[in-house]
Amino acid sequence: MSAAPADSSATVGAIAARLERLPSSRWQAKVLILLGTVVFFEGFDQMLVSYTLPLIKEEWSLSSFEQTAAVTAGSVGMLIGALLCGMLADRFGRVRMVVIAILITAISSLLLMVSTDFVQFVVLRFVQGLGIGGEVPVAAAFVSEIAKAKGRGRFVLLYELAFPAGLTAAAVIATAIVPQFGWRALYLIGAIPAILAFLVHRKVPESPRWLAARGDFARAEQAMRAMEEGVRKATARPLPPPVPHDDVPAESRGRIRDLIGRKYLRRTTIVAVLWFCGYFVNYGLTAWLPTIYTSVYQIPLQTALNYTLYTSLFGFGGCVLVMLLVDRIGRKPALIIGLGVGGLLLIVLAMLGAASGLAVALWCSVSALFIFAANICLYVYTAELYPTRVRALGVSMGGAWNRVGVILGPIVVGGLIAAGASIAVVFAVLGGVGVAAGLVAFLGEETAGRRLEEISR
Repeated sequence: MSAAPADSSATVGAIAARLERLPSSRWQAKVLILLGTVVFFEGFDQMLVSYTLPLIKEEWSLSSFEQTAAVTAGSVGMLIGALLCGMLADRFGRVRMVVIAILITAISSLLLMVSTDFVQFVVLRFVQGLGIGGEVPVAAAFVSEIAKAKGRGRFVLLYELAFPAGLTAAAVIATAIVPQFGWRALYLIGAIPAILAFLVHRKVPESPRWLAARGDFARAEQAMRAMEEGVRKATARPLPPPVPHDDVPAESRGRIRDLIGRKYLRRTTIVAVLWFCGYFVNYGLTAWLPTIYTSVYQIPLQTALNYTLYTSLFGFGGCVLVMLLVDRIGRKPALIIGLGVGGLLLIVLAMLGAASGLAVALWCSVSALFIFAANICLYVYTAELYPTRVRALGVSMGGAWNRVGVILGPIVVGGLIAAGASIAVVFAVLGGVGVAAGLVAFLGEETAGRRLEEISR
């Protein structure tokens, strides 16, 4: 770890102050667009299995157990990838781990396109999951660290919107391509991010907050000056002077035990529950919808894909809505309303009997508007709760609980269906989990409009 800098403008507090005074400009927009494009394809790759499963099932004569394995293999990889990349990003840097994760995801997608049997497919989905699970939370931590307190929620969620956009694009493109060209063509598209890894490595500077927090003040100053120069050129005017902040010492390396120690245990417990429940409902629902439509309601594949597309579009609309409102209404209300109302709508669907595929499409789509909004909000909320030394790990731990929910949601739904439970029971279970999460969100603390260094004290 470097010694304290002779230049007082490169201390932890000074770097934070210099970041806080940067006006919005084309420079930040370019960084968001580049990272957002990467995350767009991560979302696209994540959802492909749902839209290719009906055809893979027929091609390889998959049993119910094998179908569940196909859905969950990537999620297991994402869980492990989130934990590994979070720890490595707090030690070796955010941008480096993002680039590595991009390459893992893209190369795996290319190999999935030419997989010849079910075992290869499952193994490659697991490896691809390592990249997806690692990239998304680490990049979220990075974007939070280059954002200023005022408007941070909108700034971060503008970037995060790329992920549900990728999920939605998967539905749109699958609807158009799968019936005509088969499922393998989708995985070829999913390999496109390989060309983006080089651009991220060259164009995106390391987080000055992270560099300063670990005591690498020389590199923090270099990265900070690069950001300031980029913003100065984009705005064509001098930067405003930084408002002095109370300085804080450089931090020792963060560890998992920091997240479960006395200071942060309450926060860690609450966000773990919210991540798990939100994604349990999300993927318990969306991962099985195309198969439910075709198997339970005997709906043709094209119509089933259309119905699933409507749900994805509503969910994306919810993400846009929360991006516009999150700094105004706060993180807690967004989470309470999103999870609680989204769950309640599924309970109403269950009480009505889920009598037709059209009814399921309608109620699930409106529910997705709320559930997706809450889930995307968790990325900005979790990154705000922890100090820089464990921020990537904190978001990645949330991402790991996300993956537990993603894994168990489809397993529970598949188990209920295999056991002969009615579809109404399935929606009642998912709705109950959502409502419970909405109640837990009441216990969280509000972070909107506060500096990261202030929140983590």
